[in-house]
Amino acid sequence: MNYKSSEEIIYHPIGIIHSPFKEPSQAPIQPSAGRGSKGRVEIFPEYRDALQDIDQFSHIILLYHFHASKNFSLLVKPYLDDQLRGLFATRAPARPNAIGLSVVRLLSVENLMIHIADLDMIDGTPLLDIKPYVPEFDKDEKIKIGWLEEKIKNLPGKKGNNRLF
Repeated sequence: MNYKSSEEIIYHPIGIIHSPFKEPSQAPIQPSAGRGSKGRVEIFPEYRDALQDIDQFSHIILLYHFHASKNFSLLVKPYLDDQLRGLFATRAPARPNAIGLSVVRLLSVENLMIHIADLDMIDGTPLLDIKPYVPEFDKDEKIKIGWLEEKIKNLPGKKGNNRLF
């Protein structure tokens, strides 16, 4: 069966991310810029069993909905650059499908609450999925980072400024 671009895809949140960042302008622009920040992921009760064994991992991948993102543009000026770039060559939160991805440090799991660190999402963000971070699965030695090669040194401590929401 082939997928048709006109077909609707519907996702339902499995939880809510609780963060110290109340507005996009307060949030770090990437998890590595948010080192030391702490938050919680509240999992809805019907997904309790899915948390089994997650505490054996030091890091997890959170997939979430950019609920504060309203419009998108195919060309954007990223945080670390002044040149217009193609949206898909950036990590801008305003996207055709407002899906975010962050690798965060897992601190502990208590009942339906996952305590995390090094996060970059705003408070109340709907969580779509969790996956364990496994470097051997997710990393390749021959990585190229395109236009970011010269800009990445400017990342530490950068916060959002609402220009991409």
